[in-house]
Amino acid sequence: MSSAHAAPRAAYIHIPFCYHKCGYCDFASLAGVDHLADRYLEALGAELATLGRPREVETIFIGGGTPTRLTAQQLDRLCGAIRHWLPLHDGGEWTVEANPETLDAEKADALLGGGVNRVSLGAQSFHVPSLRVLERDHGPDAVVLALGHVRPRFKRWSLDLIFGVPGSDLATWGTDLETALALGPTHISCYGLTYEKGTPLYQLRQRGGVRPVDEEVELAMFEHTIDRLRAAGLEQYEVSNYAKPGEECRHNLVYWANEPYYGFGVGAARYVDGMRSINTRDLSAYLKRIEAGQSATGPTEELGPEPRARETAVLMMRRLKMGVDRADFRARTGFQLDELVGPALKKQTAQGWLMDDGRVVRLTRVGLFLADSVLAAWL
Repeated sequence: MSSAHAAPRAAYIHIPFCYHKCGYCDFASLAGVDHLADRYLEALGAELATLGRPREVETIFIGGGTPTRLTAQQLDRLCGAIRHWLPLHDGGEWTVEANPETLDAEKADALLGGGVNRVSLGAQSFHVPSLRVLERDHGPDAVVLALGHVRPRFKRWSLDLIFGVPGSDLATWGTDLETALALGPTHISCYGLTYEKGTPLYQLRQRGGVRPVDEEVELAMFEHTIDRLRAAGLEQYEVSNYAKPGEECRHNLVYWANEPYYGFGVGAARYVDGMRSINTRDLSAYLKRIEAGQSATGPTEELGPEPRARETAVLMMRRLKMGVDRADFRARTGFQLDELVGPALKKQTAQGWLMDDGRVVRLTRVGLFLADSVLAAWL
């Protein structure tokens, strides 16, 4: 059985509710519809029941939206449904995304009691002007307060940060990193701000309302992130993710190995039995279809063996320390790496963008900064 047809060992569950939809956000999230939360949880439970029987998994990730926008009672209900249909393997990882202003002691207790053992806290910045540009609801102090609820309950937790915010510079980003490191995280995700087409921030940029950070400055921010976090003991194990040894996000490693995963909820993607599909992003349509006993699935795609192998190579290259091991790649896909991307691989190695020791191929530091262009040639 190919890896694409193996039983999924990971599951993603989407919670779409937010107090306010941030201007840069392109996720399936909505503000002002909290009154639909109980109805949504009922529909989510019905979608989980389509599994037919409980399916043990090794990682679970509840994302959003803002999962911690739910009440403690609703979180308890959500976790109960997940525990029933997706029992977690002993030693498994169960992550919940949380926004600082929505996490309190009662909700943290509900998550811990529900089986969650890892929290990803969306700090994004400690720089007030940057938080305003990003339209975040919290101030810097809210992160510290939220961690007061997280630390006593969860041994594993992570911070999310965004660099390249309009109006910021290398100094303000450096201060953000120092503030984050002072809190003692063992995992940090640092994302360069993207202007997703259709978002308010993208439209504001088109009208000249915000000026993006210069590319040279954003590159300097990225380089500083790599060096400063490495000095603090957090190695860059994926393009945007840094962790102390053993603290990598195991759920995301499933994605980057192009392995199967379940997905439930509005807008959730899944990769099961070689088929990629995504649920409707329309909350009303999702609720009506599930309540009518219908599937909420929208677009579905089945990649052929070669396109799937190329996609696997690209995703595996994002795992910077691991790269693409030729033997592992052959076992996963049935293809020889060099048969698929040999000419590009040789050229990019000669250009200094890739390291190739004959067994494993990895991005060099220069290649990392050009990763999108480098990997596009592999497709």
